[in-house]
Amino acid sequence: MVDVEKHTVDRRLVGLVTAILGPEAVGLEPFPVDQRLSDLGISSVRMVGLMLAVEAEFGIVIRQSDITPENFYCVASIEALVERKLRVGSTS
Repeated sequence: MVDVEKHTVDRRLVGLVTAILGPEAVGLEPFPVDQRLSDLGISSVRMVGLMLAVEAEFGIVIRQSDITPENFYCVASIEALVERKLRVGSTS
C-alpha cells in the first residue's frame, strides 16, 4: 500500500474514533494513534460500534477470529488490521 493510501486509512480511522468519542475527542490534536482506545474513553459498547463502522467505512468483514485485544488496542493496530484485509481483498 502506498503512503498516500496509508495516510488515508489512518485519517479515516481517526475520523471514526473521533466521531464515536464525540466531545471526549476535543483536545486530542494530534490524535494519539498509539494510545490505548480504552484510555481514550472507548467502552466495550463503543468498541462494537467502532468495529461496525470500520467494516462499513472500508467495505471489509472483520471475522470473529480478528476481534482480539491486539487488533483493537489503538488506532494504529486497527489500521494494520484494515490494511491486511484490504491487501488480501477480504470482503468475507
